This record gives sequence, structure tokens and C-alpha cells, in this order.
Amino acid sequence: MFLTITTTGTPERPATDLGYLLHKHPDKAQAFSTSYGTAHVLYPEAEAGRCTAALLLEVDAVALVRRGKGKGRGGAPDAALAQYVNDRPYAASSLLAVALSGVFSSAMKGVCHARPELPGQARPLRVEVPALPARGGPDLVRKLFEPLGWTVTAQPVPLDVAFPAWGDSRYVRLVLESDTLTLAEALRHLYVLLPVLDDAKHYWVAPDEVDKLLRVGEGWLPGHPEQRLITSRYLSRRWALTRQATERLELVRLAETDDSEVEEIDNAVEAETEAEEKPTPLAVQRREAIVTALRQSGAARVLDLGCGQGQLVQTLLKDPAFTEIVGVDVSMRALTIASRRLKLDRMGERQASRVQLFQGSLAYTDARLKGYDAAVLSEVIEHLDLPRLPALEYAVFGSARPRTVLVTTPNVEYNVRWESLPAGHVRHGDHRFEWTRAQFRAWAEAVAERHGYGVAFEPVGPDDPEVGPPTQMAVFTMTNPKEAKAA
Repeated sequence: MFLTITTTGTPERPATDLGYLLHKHPDKAQAFSTSYGTAHVLYPEAEAGRCTAALLLEVDAVALVRRGKGKGRGGAPDAALAQYVNDRPYAASSLLAVALSGVFSSAMKGVCHARPELPGQARPLRVEVPALPARGGPDLVRKLFEPLGWTVTAQPVPLDVAFPAWGDSRYVRLVLESDTLTLAEALRHLYVLLPVLDDAKHYWVAPDEVDKLLRVGEGWLPGHPEQRLITSRYLSRRWALTRQATERLELVRLAETDDSEVEEIDNAVEAETEAEEKPTPLAVQRREAIVTALRQSGAARVLDLGCGQGQLVQTLLKDPAFTEIVGVDVSMRALTIASRRLKLDRMGERQASRVQLFQGSLAYTDARLKGYDAAVLSEVIEHLDLPRLPALEYAVFGSARPRTVLVTTPNVEYNVRWESLPAGHVRHGDHRFEWTRAQFRAWAEAVAERHGYGVAFEPVGPDDPEVGPPTQMAVFTMTNPKEAKAA
């Protein structure tokens, strides 16, 4: 990952002043350790007439995966490989932006104790980035940099020079030139806009990122024509943070217009004292949806397959309509916790006769699972590797064959609405995949057709008009229960 900053000068204002501004001596090659590799600073040329400083970032791909905590895992068969085979070591991204901030922190703040007059001086600057991911293409690159005073050259990089018919990749070779900007302004532009163009960050975006964005964007972001896009992408499309940043930027703009302080404008509304009502947790909404569907099916004897720590079993026990409840899980530890949660050792005889917990794997047929009215697979299938799903399918739909089967699973489209979920991450580190609504529907309809079930789909949680509900539920109903019972 490579970036160069070049300036020209005269005997009165030598280009080698760049060394003072960057706090890096032109005669030395220096290395700096970062969380994801090593950053090198060197000067390919350093003369009074022309000086170039280069930042070379060597990324440790293994460290990136280990610190990423599962980022990139998904439904694609090559997702695990993609953690190691990707463009992160070569293409400019938030990794390079963080390195810029760490290695050139004083220059970015406009601090130079040795020559305090230098940081405020505009100078000829040329910035080159050989490989920059640009989601939006060269046009977006120009829209982002040109309003800031840059002359922009964004040359698309072909997918393969040997096969021009394949077209261009999403990468560009970027050259920025300006005579009107200071070095500190240039570095702040790069720090924000490199990850914006890549449209991804390698770290979790916390609320303090809003303060960081406003601090680095001071003087140029409030009036930028693409402010909303910059803010949204920089904050990884976290709606609450984006809204907070937008409101604060608007206050800054109004303050500048009125030639007043932000605090003078932001005093119209008293702080709210009433506590907001807490929303119902999704896990509770999911259990309520499952219980409602079971009641509608008329089921009395229910299997909770993959029961985990027994939350659903506990909920079902509170309803006398369910006369027999069986929890099955492959984990003995989970079953032990479920037993403690249910207080089986202190439960009355009549209540205890309604519930059983036993160990079993859904990858194998099990005679103990036959003969029940309904089975629930709540947040289970996404914990299996995709090649093992057919085994579960046969064990439940082909062998056990309950009249009703309920399957819930995350809707991956909704993940963009989770404020605390980093872009590209799945909801749980053990999830092997998360499906879109179309993928889940296709799988469920194929299962139903193969095994003689009808299937309907219900949303669980708020049904967003753009991305759907956070959880999707399929309700399978056997098409001819009498024939199945005879068989």
C-alpha cells in the first residue's frame, strides 16, 4: 500500500521544507509499527527544487484476520479464503488513513515547533495513490476532491490488461494536484476520503468517530456538496451516528453563517428528562412469534431442536396448551444451563412430566424425535456449514416429520440497521452464513416441495420497507398429515 506526497520549491522556499512539516528527516528511512503491520517513510527525492515523501504500509494479513473477529464470513463458499486473499495489503483504505494519522499526526494538526511559520503556508502539492478502491468510480472521486481545491486525475485500472474486453476494475490510479492548500489540509482530506471511497473500515465504528470526523473535517466538511455521502460512508452507514454528525455539522454551518458560536445556537431545547421506553428485545419478539404460530397450528407436543439454554422451553412451559415439550441440543453444557434455568430438580411432578431435555445432533436421524405435533428450529440453521444442511433437512423433514415445523434465521439484509454491528460482519461469531430473504425463501420452498409440506413466511420484528425484518420465519405445514401418520 503506497502513497507519495511531492512538492516543489525555490532556493528561498526549498521543497525540503516538507521534512520539517512531516517531522521526518529526508536523509533517513524510518519504520513505524502499527496494529496491522509496519509503516515505512522514505524520500525517493529530496532537493531544493523538488522533494517527495513516500509512505509504504506493509499489512500483516494474518493480524488483520485475527483482529477482525470474523469480519467477512458469510454465505459464500470462499468467504473463509477471502479473509486471506484480498486487496487489503495493496489498495488504499482505512488502514492507510490510520497510518497517515499515526505517522504524520503533528503534520495533520498543523504543528511544527522548529519552523512554526511553515504549516500555515500553502504550497504546490502532488499526491499520488497507485491503487485506490473507488466505489462510485472516477466521477465520485472528482465529486469528492474537486470542491476542496484539488485538480483530480482518476485513471481507471483495467481488470486485466491482457483482456481489455473485461473492462475496468473498481480501482483507480489517483493523482491530486493543488497550489492553494496547506499540507495539513491535504492530509485531513485524505484521512477522511480514502475510507469513504473504499466504503469500508477495518475497525468497529464507535460513537467517538463522530467527534473525530468533525475535528478532521473542520473548515471543509460542513460546506461540502457531498457532505451527506461522506458522513454516511465514513461512519459505516450507522444511522444514529450519521444523524448525530449531520445535525452537528448543520449547527456549525449555521454558526458560521451567523458569525456566532455553536453553543449560542444549540440552546433552544432543554435536555429531555423523561426516560424513553425501551424497545422489546428481538429475542423476546422471536419467542412470542413462535408461540403464536404454535398456537395457531394447534400443536400440543413440541420439539425445540437446538434448544440452547432453554429460553423457549421455559416460555412454552408457561402455556398449559403445550402438554409435552422436548428440548434437544448437541451441547451438554447448554443442556446443563437449561436444566438450571428451568429448575428441573425443584419442579413439581405434574410440571416435570411435561418437559424433557436430551442430547442429540440434528445431522443424524433420531427415532426419539418422531411423532410430535411441531418442531422449532429457532436460530439454528445458520450455525451449520452449508454442506451439512441437507442432513438436518432429512433428519427433521424426512425422518421425524412433525406436522408443523417453524424455522427462524437472521435476515442479512437487515444488518445495515444494527448500530453496533460493523459493516460486513455477521451477527454472531459462530454463524456460518446469513441469508437474504430471497435465499431463505428459495431454500424453504425447495425443502417443502421435497418432503410434502406447504410453507408460509412471516416477519419477526419491525418490518423495514427497504430491508425487511431482522428475523425471518418459515412456517412449514404438512400437506397430508393422515397419509404421513399411516406411513
